Amino acid sequence: MPPESSSHTTNPPKQVIRISPLAYLGCAFLLFAVSFPIFGWPAAFGWLVIAPIAAVAWVARVRTTVTSDGLEVRRLFGGRSLAWSEITGFRFPKRGWARATLADGGEVTLPVVTFDRLPEIAEASGGRITDPYAAAAAADEAADHAGAESNGEQPVKNRPDTDGE
Repeated sequence: MPPESSSHTTNPPKQVIRISPLAYLGCAFLLFAVSFPIFGWPAAFGWLVIAPIAAVAWVARVRTTVTSDGLEVRRLFGGRSLAWSEITGFRFPKRGWARATLADGGEVTLPVVTFDRLPEIAEASGGRITDPYAAAAAADEAADHAGAESNGEQPVKNRPDTDGE
Protein backbone atom coordinates (compact mmCIF):
# COMPACT_ATOMS: atom_id res chain seq x y z
CA MET A 1 0.00 0.00 0.00
CA PRO A 2 1.57 3.32 -1.01
CA PRO A 3 1.96 5.98 1.64
CA GLU A 4 -0.66 8.69 1.82
CA SER A 5 0.44 11.96 0.29
CA SER A 6 0.40 15.13 2.33
CA SER A 7 1.45 18.73 1.91
CA HIS A 8 4.82 17.86 3.46
CA THR A 9 5.75 15.02 1.12
CA THR A 10 7.09 15.61 -2.33
CA ASN A 11 5.86 13.76 -5.37
CA PRO A 12 8.39 11.18 -6.53
CA PRO A 13 10.20 12.15 -9.70
CA LYS A 14 9.01 10.89 -13.05
CA GLN A 15 11.47 8.31 -14.36
CA VAL A 16 11.90 7.95 -18.13
CA ILE A 17 13.71 4.78 -19.14
CA ARG A 18 14.86 4.89 -22.73
CA ILE A 19 17.46 3.46 -25.05
CA SER A 20 20.89 5.03 -24.70
CA PRO A 21 21.63 7.85 -27.15
CA LEU A 22 24.77 5.91 -28.11
CA ALA A 23 22.47 3.71 -30.16
CA TYR A 24 22.38 6.51 -32.72
CA LEU A 25 25.99 5.59 -33.54
CA GLY A 26 24.77 2.13 -34.48
CA CYS A 27 22.14 3.74 -36.71
CA ALA A 28 24.85 5.81 -38.40
CA PHE A 29 26.93 2.67 -38.93
CA LEU A 30 23.88 0.95 -40.43
CA LEU A 31 23.42 3.88 -42.82
CA PHE A 32 27.08 3.62 -43.81
CA ALA A 33 26.75 -0.14 -44.37
CA VAL A 34 23.66 0.09 -46.58
CA SER A 35 25.08 3.00 -48.59
CA PHE A 36 27.39 0.73 -50.60
CA PRO A 37 24.63 -1.36 -52.19
CA ILE A 38 22.45 1.73 -52.59
CA PHE A 39 25.15 3.64 -54.48
CA GLY A 40 26.13 0.52 -56.41
CA TRP A 41 22.66 -0.21 -57.77
CA PRO A 42 20.11 2.38 -56.62
CA ALA A 43 17.18 0.90 -58.54
CA ALA A 44 17.49 -2.47 -56.80
CA PHE A 45 18.73 -1.49 -53.35
CA GLY A 46 17.31 2.00 -52.82
CA TRP A 47 14.73 0.61 -50.42
CA LEU A 48 17.52 -0.27 -47.95
CA VAL A 49 17.62 3.36 -46.80
CA ILE A 50 14.44 2.57 -44.84
CA ALA A 51 16.37 0.40 -42.35
CA PRO A 52 18.50 3.18 -40.77
CA ILE A 53 15.52 5.55 -40.74
CA ALA A 54 13.41 2.94 -38.94
CA ALA A 55 16.26 2.30 -36.49
CA VAL A 56 16.54 6.01 -35.65
CA ALA A 57 12.78 6.25 -35.16
CA TRP A 58 12.86 3.17 -32.90
CA VAL A 59 15.67 4.56 -30.73
CA ALA A 60 13.95 7.94 -30.46
CA ARG A 61 10.47 6.63 -29.67
CA VAL A 62 10.71 3.45 -27.54
CA ARG A 63 10.58 4.11 -23.78
CA THR A 64 8.89 3.33 -20.48
CA THR A 65 7.88 6.19 -18.19
CA VAL A 66 7.27 5.49 -14.50
CA THR A 67 5.14 7.99 -12.57
CA SER A 68 3.28 7.96 -9.30
CA ASP A 69 0.09 7.27 -11.31
CA GLY A 70 1.38 4.25 -13.25
CA LEU A 71 3.43 3.25 -16.26
CA GLU A 72 3.40 4.69 -19.76
CA VAL A 73 4.73 2.28 -22.36
CA ARG A 74 5.67 3.66 -25.77
CA ARG A 75 6.64 1.51 -28.73
CA LEU A 76 7.53 2.35 -32.32
CA PHE A 77 3.86 2.16 -33.24
CA GLY A 78 1.46 2.93 -30.44
CA GLY A 79 1.68 2.87 -26.70
CA ARG A 80 -0.27 2.14 -23.57
CA SER A 81 -0.83 3.65 -20.14
CA LEU A 82 -1.13 1.32 -17.17
CA ALA A 83 -2.46 2.41 -13.79
CA TRP A 84 -0.86 0.84 -10.72
CA SER A 85 -4.19 -0.80 -9.91
CA GLU A 86 -3.94 -2.81 -13.17
CA ILE A 87 -0.47 -4.18 -12.37
CA THR A 88 -0.09 -7.17 -10.05
CA GLY A 89 3.67 -7.66 -10.45
CA PHE A 90 6.70 -7.77 -12.69
CA ARG A 91 8.47 -10.63 -14.40
CA PHE A 92 12.08 -10.43 -15.50
CA PRO A 93 12.84 -13.10 -18.10
CA LYS A 94 16.37 -14.35 -18.60
CA ARG A 95 16.63 -12.44 -21.86
CA GLY A 96 14.71 -9.44 -23.01
CA TRP A 97 12.83 -6.68 -21.28
CA ALA A 98 10.70 -6.87 -18.17
CA ARG A 99 7.02 -7.69 -18.32
CA ALA A 100 4.25 -6.24 -16.18
CA THR A 101 1.74 -8.86 -15.09
CA LEU A 102 -1.78 -7.47 -15.24
CA ALA A 103 -4.78 -8.15 -13.01
CA ASP A 104 -6.68 -9.62 -15.96
CA GLY A 105 -3.97 -12.28 -16.45
CA GLY A 106 -2.20 -10.64 -19.39
CA GLU A 107 1.31 -9.29 -19.69
CA VAL A 108 2.71 -6.10 -21.15
CA THR A 109 6.34 -5.85 -22.21
CA LEU A 110 8.08 -2.83 -20.69
CA PRO A 111 10.56 -1.56 -23.27
CA VAL A 112 14.10 -0.96 -22.03
CA VAL A 113 13.29 -2.03 -18.44
CA THR A 114 15.71 -4.55 -16.97
CA PHE A 115 16.28 -5.78 -13.42
CA ASP A 116 19.09 -3.30 -12.80
CA ARG A 117 16.62 -0.42 -13.34
CA LEU A 118 14.44 -1.60 -10.45
CA PRO A 119 15.80 0.90 -7.87
CA GLU A 120 14.91 3.80 -10.18
CA ILE A 121 11.45 2.36 -10.80
CA ALA A 122 10.92 1.82 -7.06
CA GLU A 123 11.77 5.45 -6.34
CA ALA A 124 9.50 6.82 -9.06
CA SER A 125 6.61 4.52 -8.14
CA GLY A 126 6.08 6.29 -4.85
CA GLY A 127 6.44 3.17 -2.71
CA ARG A 128 4.29 0.81 -4.79
CA ILE A 129 7.32 -1.23 -5.83
CA THR A 130 9.99 -2.26 -3.37
CA ASP A 131 13.65 -1.96 -4.19
CA PRO A 132 15.19 -5.45 -3.77
CA TYR A 133 18.68 -4.01 -3.39
CA ALA A 134 17.62 -1.71 -0.54
CA ALA A 135 15.59 -4.49 1.08
CA ALA A 136 18.59 -6.85 0.96
CA ALA A 137 20.89 -4.18 2.40
CA ALA A 138 18.40 -3.48 5.21
CA ALA A 139 18.11 -7.20 5.95
CA ASP A 140 21.91 -7.56 6.09
CA GLU A 141 22.16 -4.55 8.38
CA ALA A 142 19.45 -5.94 10.65
CA ALA A 143 21.16 -9.35 10.74
CA ASP A 144 24.52 -7.76 11.58
CA HIS A 145 22.93 -5.65 14.29
CA ALA A 146 20.97 -8.59 15.77
CA GLY A 147 24.05 -10.85 15.74
CA ALA A 148 26.18 -8.24 17.49
CA GLU A 149 23.56 -7.60 20.16
CA SER A 150 23.11 -11.30 20.90
CA ASN A 151 26.75 -11.77 21.90
CA GLY A 152 27.15 -8.33 23.49
CA GLU A 153 29.70 -7.04 21.00
CA GLN A 154 29.71 -3.91 18.96
CA PRO A 155 28.78 -4.33 15.28
CA VAL A 156 31.86 -4.80 13.12
CA LYS A 157 31.17 -1.62 11.15
CA ASN A 158 31.22 0.51 14.30
CA ARG A 159 34.11 -1.23 16.08
CA PRO A 160 37.29 0.88 16.26
CA ASP A 161 40.31 -0.45 14.42
CA THR A 162 42.87 -2.20 16.63
CA ASP A 163 46.30 -3.61 16.09
CA GLY A 164 45.31 -6.95 17.55
CA GLU A 165 46.35 -6.02 21.09
